[in-house]
Amino acid sequence: MQKSIAKITIGMEHEEGIIIRMELYSTLENILNAPDPRGKIALFRDFYAHYRRGEMTRDATTSPIVFAAPSYHGFCTVIDPKEVPRRTKLNTPHGQTLLLHAIAHIEYSAIDLALDAVYRFRDLGAEFESDWLSVADDEIRHFEMIEGLLRELGSFYGAYPVHDALFEASQRTLELIERMAVVPRYLEANGLDATPQILRKLEPFRQDPMIVKIMDALHVILDEEIDHVRKGDRWFEEGYRREGKDTELYFDIIEKYYPQSFPRKVSVNCDARKEAGFSEGELSRISSNIC
Repeated sequence: MQKSIAKITIGMEHEEGIIIRMELYSTLENILNAPDPRGKIALFRDFYAHYRRGEMTRDATTSPIVFAAPSYHGFCTVIDPKEVPRRTKLNTPHGQTLLLHAIAHIEYSAIDLALDAVYRFRDLGAEFESDWLSVADDEIRHFEMIEGLLRELGSFYGAYPVHDALFEASQRTLELIERMAVVPRYLEANGLDATPQILRKLEPFRQDPMIVKIMDALHVILDEEIDHVRKGDRWFEEGYRREGKDTELYFDIIEKYYPQSFPRKVSVNCDARKEAGFSEGELSRISSNIC
């Protein structure tokens, strides 16, 4: 059940009437719990307009909850990641639909991951809030772009089973350093490697107008995900500086949650990772291929 969004009447805004201020954390909790995409997006856009006008309060007496289930559990069938349908035959509408559905799920999950960062880590100030709310806004745009293509193919988000690996990652990383290491600097950074590979697989079918649309969308997502990973890099650094820890902690965290992930035998997107904040030393440990 959704909670009502806390709105507080503050006063007069020149001739435009009464300013309505939202309480940041209860509003984010409400958005995170929204049971369907249209509702979540509408709630976020209303909230974000208030946020950018500075119409926010913050209740320091409350604490973040740990969510029992992902927000999509009511309209998506959740299965083991290994059982998710394989995305083959990309030159067919069915193959394209499966690919788009998988990407839509990643983008929808990423909306909640960005919002949860602001909801959960409350002592990092306005720049942290602004960074991750901006990321959430990007992820919503990505989701709508991909779901629009799904609908062109006669499908929709929720038509196929999905995994909850990204939700589980958020549940397991309830401290800032671990969250920034795992979500932007590992999972999203993996996307910087995977997207060019998908684009290469699509390239032979460019004569199909839908393939061109998918590739255009993926180029937008790839460019903007570099910035998201870079934001994660910034706040990972802030986290380990605050706690007086070493950058080596990154590899310890990834080994803890994703054992034997490094070094990879496959190539990584060196240019994108460098732009996103990975050092030469880190890249040499992430991939056995020379960057």
